[in-house]
Amino acid sequence: MPDIRLEDVHKHYDGIKAADGLDFSVKDGEYVCLLGPTGAGKTTALRIIAGLIDPDSGRVLFDGEDVTAVEPEDRRAVLLSQTYSLFPQMTVAENILFGPIIRNWPEEARNKTLANMLDMVRLTRRSDAYPRELSGGMQQRTALARALASGAQVLLLDEPLRALDARLRISLRHDLRSLAKSLKITTIHVTHDQDEALVMADRIAVIRNGRVLQMDTPMEVFDRPVSPFVANFVGQSNFFQGSVVRANGNVEVRDEQGRAVFARAMEVEMGEKVVVGIKVGNTEITKEWEGYLQGVVERILFEGRNLFIDVMVSGLGRFSSRMPAGKKGEFAVGDKVSIRWAPDKATVFTMRDRSLDDELRVE
Repeated sequence: MPDIRLEDVHKHYDGIKAADGLDFSVKDGEYVCLLGPTGAGKTTALRIIAGLIDPDSGRVLFDGEDVTAVEPEDRRAVLLSQTYSLFPQMTVAENILFGPIIRNWPEEARNKTLANMLDMVRLTRRSDAYPRELSGGMQQRTALARALASGAQVLLLDEPLRALDARLRISLRHDLRSLAKSLKITTIHVTHDQDEALVMADRIAVIRNGRVLQMDTPMEVFDRPVSPFVANFVGQSNFFQGSVVRANGNVEVRDEQGRAVFARAMEVEMGEKVVVGIKVGNTEITKEWEGYLQGVVERILFEGRNLFIDVMVSGLGRFSSRMPAGKKGEFAVGDKVSIRWAPDKATVFTMRDRSLDDELRVE
């Protein structure tokens, strides 16, 4: 299966930058998720890789070979969308065999491929069913089998789980990744669902305004984001703005009202204006008056295993904390609380020529 690389790819539509210097690579057999808000350029990247649209500039390489001008059918890359696009008048078996038949494969090869594909996606007993008779998960697996039966070496998935209900979506995350890994097929999966990307990807590429902001393992992207946007898009974060008053060891940041917080050690300049970001899951609240900040509990939300508590801090706005649902009852709306975190769980972002509002805005 090929390595894939996009080199400085640009694509504009009536002044809109769908790809603005896209530059990233995907290793042979790797499962990569392109994660970003609607309109970030994720689907454009997939369609350029598939050869369905031409970039205005830049190159697409498969195993180091420039395929930018190669026809889609010669790239052995298949794009699977959230609608699956199954032929409604064809059975599961007929849908899967569509590619081999139009390519005039020998009958023996077609039958062997069909048996393998049906077994792989666990649809052997439904081979004579029509798409309308299948569940959403079965339709998704049929579309995947049809794509793989054509001999594709690159699998491009455009929000393939979006149309499914929540329970099935979670179940198929594991099935889809396991299937791609067992086939050792290079896979690029577009999603705007951070949980989906964190669970499924070997690496995540966070895309915004047609550019890759960060590409790394799920753990690195989550724990060590490179910008406030990434910090808030991949796991909700709280933010504190101020100036650096200590830079040796843990960084100390103080705001205009004299409130000081600490974050992990980084190379920053004394007096520099920065933003400290802390994941809501790393933000602790306590009734003891010993945290960095003080505020009043404004809202408590119960969401299954987790409890979300919003605290209003005078002059700063809302800070949120996520904690186990077992702590329900320990806090009530109106409680005065303190907010704290371990310094090594907080990240300092330099904000030269940028505002936090602009950085967090989702276009």
